[in-house]
Amino acid sequence: MITFRYPWLLLLLVLLIPIVWWYISRLRTGSPSIGMSSLRAFRHTGRSWKEWLMHICFALQVIALGCVIVAIARPQTENSKSTSQIEGTDIVLALDISGSMSANDIAPNRFEAAKQTAADFVKGRTNDNIGLVAFSGTSLSLMPLTYDRVALVNAIGNIRMGELDNGTAIGDGLASAINRLAQGKAKSKSIILLTDGTNNAGEVAPSTAADIARDKGIRVYTIGVGTDQAVEITDPYGFTSTTMDTKIDEDALKEIADVTGGKYFRARDSHTLQRVFSEIDSLEKSRLDVNRYVRMDEGFLPWLIAALVCLGFVYLMRYTVLRRIP
Repeated sequence: MITFRYPWLLLLLVLLIPIVWWYISRLRTGSPSIGMSSLRAFRHTGRSWKEWLMHICFALQVIALGCVIVAIARPQTENSKSTSQIEGTDIVLALDISGSMSANDIAPNRFEAAKQTAADFVKGRTNDNIGLVAFSGTSLSLMPLTYDRVALVNAIGNIRMGELDNGTAIGDGLASAINRLAQGKAKSKSIILLTDGTNNAGEVAPSTAADIARDKGIRVYTIGVGTDQAVEITDPYGFTSTTMDTKIDEDALKEIADVTGGKYFRARDSHTLQRVFSEIDSLEKSRLDVNRYVRMDEGFLPWLIAALVCLGFVYLMRYTVLRRIP
């Protein structure tokens, strides 16, 4: 398959039309002539071969100019052989944005570490359809399933604590993620739910949401973030801070993962959190069978050679058989 790097330059070929028209017009009006009373003596005289050779030289000049135009348009031949079968995966990230996520036992705090790790995870999932849900006392669907990685990363970066009611509604967050996945068309569907607390708000029980996910064939990977010690928690606006114990309901998170065929993880520091997402990344890989080969060969050289050959013949004729004596 032949393509051009600068196809718009091919429009210059249109200039050849007025050049040919000018040459024909000059032959009709600009040829030297001698007035004679009769042409009977030249009735059986044909055109000189030199005259035909002059026309051929002009045609070769036009062809040479056309070849140069094609050459600067950079013709390229693409040799491509690609066999790929990609089966995308639908994933929804459900992130806890309750006030306890401001605890600083994970640097810089649980919330920022979770956002950064989630963003890195999204950047690496180039073949998947990913959505985003945030929850605290209630849940909020922030992004539908999309392949737009830039929009997803920006949405994760723009999440702020304090935008929803106080509390931790794990069941509601899970239910919102399930609703998002219902729109997906992939065979493989999963939810990554990250929280640091115990379900104490919302209208949907975590066990009920887990049963719904199981019935819809959705795996849920749950992540408990934070340590078991007393931590300092700052309010969303950074004015006050308090020290308190945060308790992760590991039993509930394990049950959700077990019921849906997923897995529970515990992340007590940022490095562990990164390893958790890396492990989930390996568990939820898209099926790829890609064998792609692409090679672009430049094709301008033959056109330049053709132009030089044409011009070489023209100048050879002009300085030999078509040479004019001043």
